[in-house]
Amino acid sequence: MPGFFLASLLYHLTGLVEICLMHPLDVVKTRFQIQRGKTDPTSYKSLGDSFRTIFRTEGLFGFYKGILPPIMAETPKRAVKFFTFEQYKKLLGHAPLSPGLTFAVAGLGSGLTEAVVVNPFEVVKVSLQANRNAFTEQPSTFVQARRIIKTDGLGFRGLNKGFTATLGRHGVFNMVYFGFYFNVKNIIPVNEEPTLEFLRKFGIGLVSGTIASIINIPFDVAKSRIQGPQPEPGEIKYRTCFKTMATVYQEEGFLALYKGLVPKIMRLGPGNFASIIFLSLLYSWFLFLVSI
Repeated sequence: MPGFFLASLLYHLTGLVEICLMHPLDVVKTRFQIQRGKTDPTSYKSLGDSFRTIFRTEGLFGFYKGILPPIMAETPKRAVKFFTFEQYKKLLGHAPLSPGLTFAVAGLGSGLTEAVVVNPFEVVKVSLQANRNAFTEQPSTFVQARRIIKTDGLGFRGLNKGFTATLGRHGVFNMVYFGFYFNVKNIIPVNEEPTLEFLRKFGIGLVSGTIASIINIPFDVAKSRIQGPQPEPGEIKYRTCFKTMATVYQEEGFLALYKGLVPKIMRLGPGNFASIIFLSLLYSWFLFLVSI
């Protein structure tokens, strides 16, 4: 049991560092995903333009809008993801599946379960990230959550809107990530030199995450459209996951389903690297304290 609490604490602190470092890219990703083509007056011309515009009009803290919900969700999200992945993997051990397929299906199950936990936090986060007012003029996380509940309730039009898109985003990502990561990790031999072994794991993780991000980003775009502001006040244009994808495709073209891909991938590499380094440092520090 102490080991479980230690692991939970380490994962939470690691996730906290990753969120604080990489959240600006998440804000930019959401902004790109909710803008509706070149005719949208709020469109950014490029990645650099988005950073300059946000800094000029919203200040430095504009890059940290909506940061509290993912911080609050970090511990339950990671606990659910890794615990359920192991449980699904054990259950699937009794099924006539190949090891590779077992990892992928277990990843799918863990992602779907994780989505149930994180979706309300994502609704609040996206609504705050979409707000282009100065940071000091923006409502707090709790005020925004109460506003959503009071106006639209707890259901699929309120605090749980975009639920099917969140299921797709997390389910597909974890299915591809876990399936690819563990299969490739078992193929490439372990390196006895610590630095090379670290690079092996990091490289496999980076490639796994990049492939998973490319495959799952249409679900991410649909989620942002449903959870973000609608084109007209009082109108609900974006409703369900696949209908939203179809609408985006018909009105803005195929590439619109991949909006925000660059900042998403940019976040993935450095974020994973920072997480691994920080986790290693924390683990060494705790071992040192225990040995005193």
